[in-house]
Amino acid sequence: MKEINITTSFTIFDTINELPSEIQDLMNQAIEVRKKAYAPYSKFKVGAALLLDNGKIVLGSNQENAAYPSGLCAERTAIFYAGSAYPEAKILKMAITAASDTNQTTAPIPPCGSCRQSIAEYEIKQDTPIEIYFMGEIGEVYKSSSLKNLLPLMFDKKFL
Repeated sequence: MKEINITTSFTIFDTINELPSEIQDLMNQAIEVRKKAYAPYSKFKVGAALLLDNGKIVLGSNQENAAYPSGLCAERTAIFYAGSAYPEAKILKMAITAASDTNQTTAPIPPCGSCRQSIAEYEIKQDTPIEIYFMGEIGEVYKSSSLKNLLPLMFDKKFL
């Protein structure tokens, strides 16, 4: 029997104001698109903003559906649009913010498992790490240097 230890590391900013100005702008765009989320069932709104290597910023918000599996998270809404509209562009940075209509969200909210897998596909495809910044409605912002940091034992095409 063997044992492996896997560690992850995050940079923590106390508030959005501590972020570099480029990331503050990206997070502010994620906040604005979060307000446009369609979340009548969960009352949990999420916004995502992606910075591409061509300078474009792609936005996404979660879109729910009464048939729950038919909805889509903000991160996948943005990443799939980026892949469709700019198939040759690399995703450099992603900003994510989440807020609840029922209580204030103060803890950083990371991408869900399905979103992590989708982000992993693009990080592997482009062979470049994607910096991921995530926060709640207010409070600390976590930075992960890559998706691999959030999902160290990721499933990818090499297993197929």
